[in-house]
Amino acid sequence: MKINLANIKKAQKLLNKRECVAIPTETVYGLAANAYSDTACKKIYKLKRRPKNNPLIVHYLNNQILKNDCNFNNDFIKLYKKFCPGPITFILDLKKNSRISKIVTNKKNTLAVRFPKHPITRNLLKNINFPLAAPSANVSSKISAVSSDDVRDDFGKKVKYVLEGGKSSIGLESTIIDIREKPKILRLGGLEISVIEKILNKKITINNNPQKISSPGQFKLHYSPGIPIRLNVKKINKKEAYLSIKKLKESKPNFYFLSKNGNLKEAAKNLYSTLRKIKKDKYKSIAVSKIPNKGLGKTINDRLKRASKF
Repeated sequence: MKINLANIKKAQKLLNKRECVAIPTETVYGLAANAYSDTACKKIYKLKRRPKNNPLIVHYLNNQILKNDCNFNNDFIKLYKKFCPGPITFILDLKKNSRISKIVTNKKNTLAVRFPKHPITRNLLKNINFPLAAPSANVSSKISAVSSDDVRDDFGKKVKYVLEGGKSSIGLESTIIDIREKPKILRLGGLEISVIEKILNKKITINNNPQKISSPGQFKLHYSPGIPIRLNVKKINKKEAYLSIKKLKESKPNFYFLSKNGNLKEAAKNLYSTLRKIKKDKYKSIAVSKIPNKGLGKTINDRLKRASKF
């Protein structure tokens, strides 16, 4: 993708003034602000209507800059070398002298950090002297944005600037892993657990429905198009939209599919944009066929399950 330096400068100026800017990443679009500024981070929560107890992910250019704010261990270094920049978020211990805003962490002594891969956002991070707090650029509990149009649909002109970066290539949020002691997954995401286990050479537990919210993406209702969703449906009602993993031989106006041939990577990329389209097409409910519960299918099922808590 061609990098428009004038656009990056525009975003940079606004961020320096402690404003919020929507940025593209390979996972989903983020609503970004200076992670060192209370004023800027409060604006994220207000715009998103996000509960105060839901911490934010902070985006860094590299681990050299992260050293100012967090402690890390060998497991982090192994995963960083293999997957970063990329769709993985780490829960790490904050250093006592870190300048990260307490608004970001909900006054916790841990931080969720990520190194985005999108070339435009990496260029932006090179040109500012602070990391970016950036949860998904959508209204809280609703579907994440995977294009600049999605951001505008959700916020109109309330967001000062949307940095254009095309459609997100992965289309699902990052995998969140608490890496401080025994590694555990706190949110399923765009990076499969099996490849993480291979690098660490150890079994990783999944704890993405905890009693206490310790990381982003753990609320039970999330990623919702704002209409009821029924899962693993065999019999559909005439008036509802039907969403299947692959294109069916039979074609009807209310039939939608995530991938032509059931490819889970393609299905993940198309999930949020398809849910948005169904809502725009004025359907009042969605019936979803069974999605294979393997690889990225696990993440798709996680998102649909949370969206169905309508």
